Amino acid sequence: MAGAISRERLLQLTKLQTSIFSQTFNPERLRLGNKILRQRLKGPALAAYYPRKSTTINDMLRQFKDKFGLSGWNEAEEDRLESIQIAKIRGKGAPKKIRTADGSKKNKKKGGKK
Repeated sequence: MAGAISRERLLQLTKLQTSIFSQTFNPERLRLGNKILRQRLKGPALAAYYPRKSTTINDMLRQFKDKFGLSGWNEAEEDRLESIQIAKIRGKGAPKKIRTADGSKKNKKKGGKK
């Protein structure tokens, strides 16, 4: 019966195997992520799943507004601006931005004893 095969001989064998089968030689058995890196890329498949973005009227207006003097009407934007204006009239709008350092000091909470 033959004796046990030495560790050096096994390392030589695995090195030869990895070179034949185009694998990575990793005698310390570290986690290198080669299994993931060998997989096919998923980016093109995911990109093909979603439809390409088609050009909208707003895109065309933005592109050619200056060249041809086009003007357009965005009903959703007009509705949004109108609802903001109504909210401001009712006192429900966003507060005005404070422009000076003096104004920001007034709005800070005062600490200390009451």
